Amino acid sequence: MPTSHTTHPQGLYLLFFVEMWERFSYYGMRSLLVLYLISDQGWADDRAFSLYGTYTSLVYVTPLIGGWLADRLLGTQRSLVIGGLIIALGHFSLAFSGLGMETFYLGLALIIIGTGFFKPNVSTIVGQLYGANDLRRDAGFTTFYMGINLGALLGTLICGYLGERVGWHWGFGSAGIGMACGMIVFMTFRSRYLAEIGAPPSRTATDIASHAQPLTYEERQRITVLFIAAFFVILFWAAFEQAGSSMNVFALRHTDRMIGTFEVPASWFLSINPAVIIIFAPLFASIWLKLGAKGKEPHTIVKMGLGLILLGCGFGLMALGGRSADAGVLVSPLYLTTAYLVITWGELCFSPVGLSLVTKLAPLKFASLLMGTWFLANAAANKLAGVLAAMTDDVGSLTVFFSIFVVSSVAAGLLLLLLAPMLQRMTHGRG
Repeated sequence: MPTSHTTHPQGLYLLFFVEMWERFSYYGMRSLLVLYLISDQGWADDRAFSLYGTYTSLVYVTPLIGGWLADRLLGTQRSLVIGGLIIALGHFSLAFSGLGMETFYLGLALIIIGTGFFKPNVSTIVGQLYGANDLRRDAGFTTFYMGINLGALLGTLICGYLGERVGWHWGFGSAGIGMACGMIVFMTFRSRYLAEIGAPPSRTATDIASHAQPLTYEERQRITVLFIAAFFVILFWAAFEQAGSSMNVFALRHTDRMIGTFEVPASWFLSINPAVIIIFAPLFASIWLKLGAKGKEPHTIVKMGLGLILLGCGFGLMALGGRSADAGVLVSPLYLTTAYLVITWGELCFSPVGLSLVTKLAPLKFASLLMGTWFLANAAANKLAGVLAAMTDDVGSLTVFFSIFVVSSVAAGLLLLLLAPMLQRMTHGRG
């Protein structure tokens, strides 16, 4: 029988906090990466975009390995700690990239490895806080998503300002400090608020036999839904991740950033996305809770379809701004601001409920592995995003370039809405 309460487990707020600091470090560095390579290292746009795409792609490949290790050996809590410490070392390595590009690449590699241990497991632990039919799950993930974006907001503002205006190493170093703070808090309070949730898997004869049991028909169908949804994840994030590359450079070169005598750092435009989520996530969470209590909440697949359509509408605004940029005119910052607003509404419909879907549909013995598989779709999307961003000059028109994402996102959203009834049946009441 479905469980419905209005409050969340206390462990959610500890995970909110540690994820906030991990995302502070990730998005703070992400806001600087392309700008650092172009402005400080003198890289060409396409080379910087390509590295950005490769890096952000690999960040989502390693969770597949980290998820498997957590399911089989380490447990989600221990994996999270290992990952967080490695990530912090990576950011500190980037802070010393002035010593040579070897140090820079070492920092990226450490962050990629650490994220593999951290990312699938923090989301899995959130799912483990709720029972199988707990109606609070989607709202809980939306609340957790606020932690992600509070960290992203602070990271882009603080690391972005320090990197662009004080020194690149200060921006990268502050990201490492943020990650270290998150791990100190988690290791201090995890035993109080999480207890045995996420402990290493037991290896009794019963547990081994349970893992050896073949998947049931319903479980196979649910996993099939996850793989179908993952295709649409690729389309969503390939468009969304233009934020750190082509849209970031659009802010740098084509946007009027002057407010009086103060020039707004280009990286600050990336803070609009997390700010909008912080403002609107409580509203979305409240809507899902209230509709769920009345039995009228849209299916997760429907929410994701609506998210794709909103994403396309946001890129429609970028295409309009691109018309002036194509003519050599610095465009109003309202184009980027309103585009990020609408794109972020789409993200709120798509991303947190997608994470929730994985924890609903994945068999317990494969929970972290399938979360890692879900992030593998993000890996493909991020690499595709970098490849597409590198084609900006080849396309020749920013209007045409951003229109690509209007068409792909809206078409994908409409297709997903058409598939929603079939996919809902395949979840067997767990969507």
